[in-house]
Amino acid sequence: MFILTGFMADFDSQVFLFILFLAIYLFTLIGNLGVVILVIADFRLHTPMYYFLSVLSFLDACYSSVVTPKMLVNFLSESKAISFFGCATQMLLFVTFGTTECFLLAAMAYDRYVAIYNPLLYTVSVSARVYMPLIVLSYVGGILHASIHTGATFSLSFCASEVRHIFCDILPLLAISCSDTHVNQLLLFYFVGSIEIVTILIVLISYGFILLAILRMKSAEGRRKVFSTCGSHLTGVSIFHGTILFMYVRPSSSYALDHDVIVSIFYTIVIPC
Repeated sequence: MFILTGFMADFDSQVFLFILFLAIYLFTLIGNLGVVILVIADFRLHTPMYYFLSVLSFLDACYSSVVTPKMLVNFLSESKAISFFGCATQMLLFVTFGTTECFLLAAMAYDRYVAIYNPLLYTVSVSARVYMPLIVLSYVGGILHASIHTGATFSLSFCASEVRHIFCDILPLLAISCSDTHVNQLLLFYFVGSIEIVTILIVLISYGFILLAILRMKSAEGRRKVFSTCGSHLTGVSIFHGTILFMYVRPSSSYALDHDVIVSIFYTIVIPC
């Protein structure tokens, strides 16, 4: 058993946090699942852009659901325990959905590049033969990445049961391990760093071509449409990758678990919302 001690405050504060995060979580579920249902129900939205968007919304709903329900229970419960198997499952799903989202955001950037830079060939360049493999490969990459870290983390020995975090993340578990975690830290740094570099490069290159397309446009209305289409995606990408880089791609000496709890709340609960 592990004890999640991410939030240790008086009862009134815990009740307030429970209400706050419950409201955010419900808003996240209604908004994201609403997008999925809307895309399925409206045939006018059966285009690659909205297929990607619906998969992203589904990922965000799942991503938040891995962490938030258990956290809400812990706010009102004296026992903040989670089983060994439950902890491993939570980590596996969390890393799977987080990594899949990294790949999917890169695929969405490529989709926007084709739609804006070469719109006449859009239906051919991003057909079902293209976007379906991109979605499937995003999930496969996420599962493989999560399996590596979950297997490496839960093969360690642990000296303590108190995890100073709101969920079973990699770094807080490494902090209570009796084993040598040097290999785990290298896996984390190099795998997460490689995924971040590749996906961010795809986004930057795609938006570089989009910027060239914008500069060639003579119509102010056309430019406005491009910005409205790409602005929210680029904002989401920047915030998501920024927090991931801050959390996982840095020297182990700079880990501060108390501060990392706040950052974790941001990318697991606030960003999906």
